[in-house]
Amino acid sequence: MRRPVVGIIGNSYLINDEYPAHAGGSMNSEAVAEVSKCLPLLVPSDPRLVSVDELLEVCDGFLLTGGRPNVHPEEYGEAETPAHGDFDRARDAITLPLVRACVARGQPFLGVCRGFQEVNVAMGGTLYPEIRDLPGRMNHRMPPDGTLQEKFALRHKVGFCEGGVFHRLMGAREVMTNTLHGQGIKTAGARIVIDGHAPDGTPEALYVKDAPGFTLSVQWHPEWQAGQDPVSRPLFEAFGAAVQAWSKSRAPWALSA
Repeated sequence: MRRPVVGIIGNSYLINDEYPAHAGGSMNSEAVAEVSKCLPLLVPSDPRLVSVDELLEVCDGFLLTGGRPNVHPEEYGEAETPAHGDFDRARDAITLPLVRACVARGQPFLGVCRGFQEVNVAMGGTLYPEIRDLPGRMNHRMPPDGTLQEKFALRHKVGFCEGGVFHRLMGAREVMTNTLHGQGIKTAGARIVIDGHAPDGTPEALYVKDAPGFTLSVQWHPEWQAGQDPVSRPLFEAFGAAVQAWSKSRAPWALSA
């Protein structure tokens, strides 16, 4: 039986500083295949190569991955500064309209880190270029040194809204997560519901209000050890259930109360 297809948004890289490639972390594919029970398909996010309409037909759902380049500030009406870092305009050109199309159709997506920020920008929100520079905020960036296990270690709590979607999904008002991001939400976009925050007030979990399908997105990286982590596993399982439902009937999924 054919597994539902999850398009994993790839990032552009230069291998050895000269060979252009589209790539995605293997932990993304592992989470999709092993926990969501779907077929992972890496998407070369470049409008010269693929179109949003084609992706919507080929894929049943989408994983909007993290990535080192940031959403370009022109996408939310601000000027570029050195603090905004590197960009991937080709990915912007695919993911932002893709999010809006999925919201309208009820087609499921799960946003992670940059993907979380893309969802907010796609719906009209804005971003801070560097969270750690804001008064009272902690450093949310990936530790520069240490093993992969140390970089993805649980580092702070995320508190969810009482009775909200994430509270019901996780079965807990508060969880521990990793943190590997520099930017963060400044203003929430239209219909964006911030459903979880870090202790310093940084938005960490969201969904799109009144969207007919699965739109849950998180600022942390749940793909890390998704099969074992008690926070990551229910998120990828719920995403998988939404993709399965869409694949079978092209109908939206809803989290039961």
